[in-house]
Amino acid sequence: MTEGPRICDYGDSTYRQDFWEGQGRDYEDAVERRVLKQLLPAHGIRLLEIGAGFGRITNEYSMFRQVVLLDYSIEQLQYARRKFGDVGYMYVAADAYHMPFQPGVFDAATMIRVIHHFENVPAVLRQIRDVLADDGMFVLEFANKRNLKAMLRGLFRLNEWNPHTLEPVEFVELNFNFHPAYMRSQVTRLGFDVRRAVPVSWFRLGILKRSLPTRLLTELDMLLQRSGWAISPSVFLDLQLKSQMGKRAPPSAADALAILRCPRSGSPLRKDGDVLVSGSGARWGIREGVYDFRQPLD
Repeated sequence: MTEGPRICDYGDSTYRQDFWEGQGRDYEDAVERRVLKQLLPAHGIRLLEIGAGFGRITNEYSMFRQVVLLDYSIEQLQYARRKFGDVGYMYVAADAYHMPFQPGVFDAATMIRVIHHFENVPAVLRQIRDVLADDGMFVLEFANKRNLKAMLRGLFRLNEWNPHTLEPVEFVELNFNFHPAYMRSQVTRLGFDVRRAVPVSWFRLGILKRSLPTRLLTELDMLLQRSGWAISPSVFLDLQLKSQMGKRAPPSAADALAILRCPRSGSPLRKDGDVLVSGSGARWGIREGVYDFRQPLD
């Protein structure tokens, strides 16, 4: 049996405390929120947040009637559920290579600080395309291989890889950087229009973050974003899915069963207590309000 791609699982890790809370990343957090506010529409029906984790930026999606948080870590999602509750939110633990959603049920999706954990980028992007409605928007952030620091290090041959080549580079296990041209080619071949590319996090240096106020760094970053120079550590892509044959619009029903399907068979699901049962007989658990599609129940 051929093994599938590797999965990055944060599980019950202390990522929230060790990487974000009180760890000197207020600037990065503020910049990413500002960009999202610029790119997201004024209102929407249903948004899919891929790799939502503990819900760091989930509160930026309040313009949507429903927000679906997807992550492989059920522990991170349970933390997010305790924070946001169930009204207007839904929590799904699943492998992003096999999303348990009906086609075309989202009018928007975001993937922020996540795609660098995937070794098979085209496969993940196909999943996202399939669950988006026609003309659906997708905000994708990726770690930029061709950033200024990497290019300067390349001049002195301090890198073990070339920042100008198109192939992704895995600098540590399941952490990839991507060339902007590579990522643009992947999304366009799957039917996305690139409406805008926003270079972000220009001042991601410890000495600057310790010396200058977060607000000032954020405002300077917003100015440099207008340059369009894709040489920053992070790049946001504002994407729109081209209309396909047969117009698809996201359903308005908030019932979970209206948008979920079995990730193995694609068949509809029915609820039996704290278990979802597919037409093929596969059974999936519901754990503390989180739909768990990682492994079927015995």
